[in-house]
Amino acid sequence: MIVDTRIREYINSLDRGNDDFLEGIRKDAVSNDVPIIRREMENFLKVVLLEKKPKKILEIGAAVGYSSLLMSQYIDSESTITTIENYDKRIPIAKKNFEDGGKSHQISLLEGDALEILKSMNYDDGPFDFVFIDAAKGQYSLYLEQIIRLLAKDAIIIADNVLQDGDIVESKYVIERRNRTIHERMREFLYYMTHNENLVTSIIPIGDGITYSIFKGIDKNE
Repeated sequence: MIVDTRIREYINSLDRGNDDFLEGIRKDAVSNDVPIIRREMENFLKVVLLEKKPKKILEIGAAVGYSSLLMSQYIDSESTITTIENYDKRIPIAKKNFEDGGKSHQISLLEGDALEILKSMNYDDGPFDFVFIDAAKGQYSLYLEQIIRLLAKDAIIIADNVLQDGDIVESKYVIERRNRTIHERMREFLYYMTHNENLVTSIIPIGDGITYSIFKGIDKNE
């Protein structure tokens, strides 16, 4: 835990929740051990989306569609979300949730390995002005190498779960052997995000830690 438990619980006690539909999806996800964003993270997303007013969102890691549906409630009706999911068992659930939530026209689900899908995309598929990454943690750097090509100038990139419950500051020899590769790759990702000349990045201890980045690159439409 990277934030004092009592502080986190107090902050979340102030949360007003979402509509019944979203809360039902959250309840089902939690009961079925499906990883979804934490309460404090989703509240942060709401604020950023209302401020940024993105036109094209790219999400890596749809799971059952909870975060896509959440984001869709805080963007304009003509804005779109493209989300990617690879886990076969979750894809039909996400699709049904998009349909039941009346968002199938606004949210497009791409099925398959995120890295391979990103490699097949080009600038004209976007450009995306908001990216949310919440997928395989060991692949974050590889995702970013492809995502950079697809961004509009001043795009926002948010990556979730980057501090690994605080383990990121530990020596790799303290980490369980099976988690060492993810630990090492996440450290590489954080270095990449904070040292890339095209990005301005802040690491924020919200939830399990996020990176919040702004892309300084030149928009190809200019």
